Parts: sequence; structure tokens; C-alpha cells
Amino acid sequence: MKIAVLGAGNMGLSFSKSFLKYELIKPEHLQLIVRNPSNISKISEDFPKSRISVFDEIKELDADLIIIAVKPQDFQRIAQNIPFPLKENQMILSIMAGINIEKIQTSLNHPLVVRAMPNSPTLLGMGITGYTAANGISFSQLINIERLLNSTGRSVYLENEALLDGVTALSGSGPAYFYYIIDAMIKAGIEMGIEENLSKLFVQQTMLGAYHLINNSEKSLEELIKDVASKGGTTEAALKTFEENNFKEILKQGILNAEKRAKELNR
Repeated sequence: MKIAVLGAGNMGLSFSKSFLKYELIKPEHLQLIVRNPSNISKISEDFPKSRISVFDEIKELDADLIIIAVKPQDFQRIAQNIPFPLKENQMILSIMAGINIEKIQTSLNHPLVVRAMPNSPTLLGMGITGYTAANGISFSQLINIERLLNSTGRSVYLENEALLDGVTALSGSGPAYFYYIIDAMIKAGIEMGIEENLSKLFVQQTMLGAYHLINNSEKSLEELIKDVASKGGTTEAALKTFEENNFKEILKQGILNAEKRAKELNR
């Protein structure tokens, strides 16, 4: 398989590294496409055997799969100025937030589109990606796409494309929610007199341990919370403050607003 990545930014490059790491493609069969020529030298250091091209200079694209990894706000402008024709058998894999399959098909005048929503832990091969496909994509083509996506972590096929906006809000944006909470916890530690690096260590290891407990316990989240929050204790005092300030509702509303924004991007 030959793959071209249109938009060689963080996500596009992390996908590319995973493909090469697991030997799903040969380095010489990978083409990375950038808009800014000044980015070429840095990318060349990490991908010495792959082709790196400037978008405006491409007249023909020799690829079985074209991954569109540009910002959704830039897609319409790029779609209108693609300097190369799309071939009938070329597959499109979009990892843009919000832009639905129909809009991609219409903008590119091309039917073979798979839409996926990854998240930033793909950088470590620990991401999760929801994906769906247009009518006309064969089972074997979908399996090939799934193999590529699984190299970045885990993937889940969704028959209902509308759910991808929810996936965008939940897991696509999700890492930032955890970072936000972790940052607040670290700052609370500092305010209590704990040195910053030590506060960071306590919070990060607590997060890691809690993750493994969730994965290895048959208890529900409510039960796990009760295991920590004894009656009249310190945890209960914190949880009471969260409840009084509607923290859970605020967090939920923020995620719903992220989904709303994903839908707006398509319009």
C-alpha cells in the first residue's frame, strides 16, 4: 500500500510513525505533504526515506490511500485548490473533526471516503479512534484501514456516522479534560505547601494507579468512589464541594458543548 498524508502536522506524523513502526508500509511508499516548505527539513530528519512534498507543487499523487489530516477550518480552502486529480480507486481517510463524509465527498467529488476521529495518545500508540465509512467501501478495504488505525492504539467501527461528533467530544478532546483536572490537582498540592515536582509526581502516579484499578476491578465507578470516601472523611469533604458546585454537571455540559462545536464545523 502507498499512503499520502495531506497535512503532515502532529496527528498526521504520529499516524505515519505508527505505520512505519509496525511495518505496515515501506518508508519509500509514504508521502508527506506540507503547505509550508520550511517544515520539510525538520520532517526529513524523522522520515529520511519517505517523500516530502509541498502541496502546491504536486501534479499527480501516486497513493492508494490519502489521509486528510488538515485542520477542519482549512479543509474547504484546500479542497478547492487541490492541484492533482483524484483517481477513481484512491481511498480517502479523513481524521478531521466535524467534517462529515457527505461534505468530503461533495467537496472532493470523490465517493470512497472513510472518516475517523483519533486522539492525541496515538503519539504513543495508545490512542483510541472511532471510524465509519461511506457506502461502496468494501469489507477488505475497511479491514486494511482498521489495521492502520489499530497501529495507533485501538479502533471502534461505528455504523452511525452521527456518533462521531460525540466521539470527537468524548475521546478526541478528552485528553485535555484530564490534563485540566490534573493541573488543578497539582496546583492544589502547591498551595498546600508541596513542592511542584513532588505534587506532580503524587498526582500523576495517583492517576496511573486509578486507571489500573478501573481496568482490573469488577466494581462500578460508584463502588470504587465509596471505597475511598469513608463517612465523614477527607474524600467525602472534597466530593461534597464538587457536588455543591455542580462540578459533574459542568464537566458534562462542557463535553456536550464540544459535540455542538463539532457539528458547527461541518456547517
